[in-house]
Amino acid sequence: MTALLEVRGVSKRFRGLLALDDVSLSLKAGEIIGVIGPNGAGKTTLVNVMTGVHRADAGAVLFGDREITRQRPDQIARLGIARTFQVVQPFPAMTVLENVTAAALFAGGAGTIARAREAAAEQLEFCGLASQSHKPAATLTLAGRKRLELAKSLALRPKVLLLDEVNAGLNPAEIDHALELIAAIAARGITVLLIEHLMKVVTRTAQRLVVLHHGRLLADGPVAEVLADEAVVEAYLGRRYAQRLAEQAQ
Repeated sequence: MTALLEVRGVSKRFRGLLALDDVSLSLKAGEIIGVIGPNGAGKTTLVNVMTGVHRADAGAVLFGDREITRQRPDQIARLGIARTFQVVQPFPAMTVLENVTAAALFAGGAGTIARAREAAAEQLEFCGLASQSHKPAATLTLAGRKRLELAKSLALRPKVLLLDEVNAGLNPAEIDHALELIAAIAARGITVLLIEHLMKVVTRTAQRLVVLHHGRLLADGPVAEVLADEAVVEAYLGRRYAQRLAEQAQ
């Protein structure tokens, strides 16, 4: 199957730190890909390069047959690549509906404010926030702000959605709800790349697992295979924990 989004030999340096070192990765339509690795492994930097927040020092990023390596973040968003951020920062004084309307109007192709509001209302319903649509975004709980971030991203009508630590700070019940939402997003045909520290999340949702370590691609493959990879066990998981995860993933 042809790659929908592809990273080819990408490197990114911040002064003396090589954050990404010759990383290649492809995302195919309809996949859910989990990305794991220690803090500082380059996970968020990879997403930032894919979305134009940082420009690669070497290599290329392609969306379909189009190179987007040097495109701005707003141009990439309009092409159909959306992302969330680790630190959720909605426009606090605007209502929940206004936050999502702005996204639909900016890059979702809504055309008019009325159509943007309709699109926003649809995504808020999907994300379970319809009842809070007229509240200021600042009044939402952390879980609510995370769902608002998803609604804003979906209002861009993406083909690819890159989720950066979307479950961080949530309690177990909130994580379960978020996992249901991610599965529903994938069921829409949207390719999902999920950066996670919570292994139960990737073992329950991902079809493929990618491991970064010191800016390099350490492993890429089916979840159970990657969890059993000796290099991954040594660098990140530890043997006892890896065995338990592999059993859960089978």
